[in-house]
Parts: sequence; structure tokens; C-alpha cells
Amino acid sequence: MNDSIFDKLDFGLFEPLIKDDDITDISYCNHGQIWVRSLSQGSKRVEIEGISDSFVEKLAFQCSNVMGTTFNGANPFLDAESTELRLNFVHDSIATNGIAVVIRKTPAKIRLSREKLLSEDYFTANIHDILMKCVEGHCNIMVSGETGSGKTEFVKYLASHTKEDEKIITIEDTLELHLDKIFPHRDIVAMKTNNVASYSDVLVTCMRQNPKWILLSEVRSAEAVTAVRNSISSGHNILSTIHADKASAIPYRMYSLLESDIDVDQFLTTIYRYIQLGVHIKAYYSKEYGKFHREVDEVVEFYVDDNNRPQSHILYQKTFGKAPVQNMPTEHLKEYLENQNIFIDNLFTKGDSMSNIDDAVNAVDNSVNLNQQSVNVVESPNFNNVNQVNNTVQVPFSNDTEIV
Repeated sequence: MNDSIFDKLDFGLFEPLIKDDDITDISYCNHGQIWVRSLSQGSKRVEIEGISDSFVEKLAFQCSNVMGTTFNGANPFLDAESTELRLNFVHDSIATNGIAVVIRKTPAKIRLSREKLLSEDYFTANIHDILMKCVEGHCNIMVSGETGSGKTEFVKYLASHTKEDEKIITIEDTLELHLDKIFPHRDIVAMKTNNVASYSDVLVTCMRQNPKWILLSEVRSAEAVTAVRNSISSGHNILSTIHADKASAIPYRMYSLLESDIDVDQFLTTIYRYIQLGVHIKAYYSKEYGKFHREVDEVVEFYVDDNNRPQSHILYQKTFGKAPVQNMPTEHLKEYLENQNIFIDNLFTKGDSMSNIDDAVNAVDNSVNLNQQSVNVVESPNFNNVNQVNNTVQVPFSNDTEIV
């Protein structure tokens, strides 16, 4: 369904909600209940006088008429989408407590910026800059989180930091990324799977299009997992999302979606070898912030060690009620990036290089070997008081972030 057709629709009482940039989802059900999901307040119920089943049915019939299809007991489901909106109707022959509709807003724009992310305490400046360097260095990155946590928006933000001359192909079953609309001057091909063209079919064509980056809106099926595995093992770079409860669980979540008897060790070794980073996003209503809050609570590095064993290493972790902890990357990640001529040693503090940290620690006790342990680092170190306790380097920081 294209934009010109959507222009002909009368959204009526839904119009103010659709125009509100803070609202991402609108849900109607149960003979008049309206629930919205907003960026600032999460999910909440709103009251709109005059809205009813008959109004929603009228909107559904408008959609079905302009699409040349039917919406009735024999055809009880109706989907429609444009650049900005996606609608899904369920007929009251199926929805026994009345016709239901969900309107999902997918604007063709990048909602996030470095300034916005840092001002809203999404994560530290250090981990932001490291992730952007990892994109520049062609790391494969999977973003996990619950529905509504902002996974797709974050992938769009990551994609906006790919190089201008690198071709991107997006593969989606429902259009949400819209990178071709956001960056019309770039070499971007947007592909959509359907009943005729499966993920596997689209991926074969995708490979022939010679992309540098392949973006899957979400990995939620065995077919999508296979697409990711085939893409990364053939040398293409991936940005995608997946439902998982933490970043370190991403490889196992991918395996659980396969629904096959493929050898688990072989599969995990492939994933750990070719996916460099997992990022988990958490969303919740925060009393501290007084609004619905989103944040990165875990960034995990994946790699295969010298004995060919899958390993994970936490780069960043934020536990509720505690200051975030950041660890040094392994040599595997640094070597991967250095092969792409990307260096990140100077990104582990806000204003000081890692050599300055080494100098400060060594000034206290030259016996501390920073290369033999993980050091958790956060922003803006103050080296007036550096202590060594039980072989643990403790560096006080101005923003209460822990160094362990």
C-alpha cells in the first residue's frame, strides 16, 4: 500500500495520535478501549470521545477498498503499510470482544542522535563511541531486547554510521527501517519478503547485488537465522535485532529458533566466530527519570579462543540501581578492528588515553600488570587517589561509575 493511497484515508479521531511524534503505537480493542505506546511514557490508556467499533470498521473498509481486497468473516485479517504507518485489522468474527486494530508508526527518519542518547542516559559516551567505531570497523552486531524497547531504532542509528560508499541491502517482512527513504542519495536497496519470495529467496538475490551490509529488521524464524549465518560466513556484514533477555544469550536464542538437529557446538562456534558484538536494550518506566526510560544495559563481545572454543566477554553492563561497569576489550576485538585500520585504545576514558591510566597506576605500584586483567573503566577519571587492594586496581571516577 503506497503513500498516495494512504493520503486518501480518513483517520478521523485517530489523526491527533498519529501526528503526535511521541507516540509509536496505537491499539484499539474491546469496543472502545484505546492504548498507546509512547517514547516518554511507555504504554498507557487514553480516552477519545466518539470512537467506536463502527468508526474502526469504516477505516478498515476504506483500506480494503483502496487495496482492492475484502475484509469480512471470510477474510478476517487485513494488513496495510506505507513509509510511515503499518495497520493490522482483526475482524470481529475472530476478535470476539470486537474489531481490533493496531497502528504502528514507522517514520522514515533517525530518531536518535549522540546528544539525545547521552542526555537521556542511554549509555556512557565511552561505549557509544566504541560501538560507532565497531560499525566503522565492520563488526557484525546483533541487538536484543523486548518488544517496544527500541531495537529497530537503535539499528537504524548504527546503520547511519556506516560509510557513505558502502552498499546496504535491507531485508524485512514488514517495512520498518526505511533507510532508502532516509538516505536517498546512498546505494541502498530495500527488499521485502512475502508469500512468493522467502528470506532464502531474497538472500540469494541479495548476494548477487554485492552489498557490504545486510540489515534484517528482526531475526524471528529459522529462515532468518539461516540468512544471518549464511551472510556472515560469506563475508558480508550484518546489523539485526532479535528477542533475547540479555546480550550474552543471543547465540543460544538463535540456535533455539533453528528448530533442527544441527550440531549445537558447530552452530555456536560459527556464531561466536563471525558475530563480534551483542547489545541488549532495556525499557521500563523509571521513577528516577519520571518517564519511560530506555537504556543499553549490556554489551557483550563474542569470539572463539585459540582452542576453538566459543567465548563471551562483557564490555559494558548496567545493573539496576548500580553504576555501569565497563571492561577492556579482548585482544580478539582489538585485532579485528586494527585489521580494518580502526583503533579504540583512546576511547576508554572521556579525555584521557589508556596510556595515561597506565602511567597513573604504575606510578603507585609498578607491579600491577594491566595486560593480565580486565579493568572496568568509565568516564572522566580522577587520578588524585589511585589505590591497589588485593591486586584490584581501583580508580575513582567523578560520575560514580564502578571500576572493579
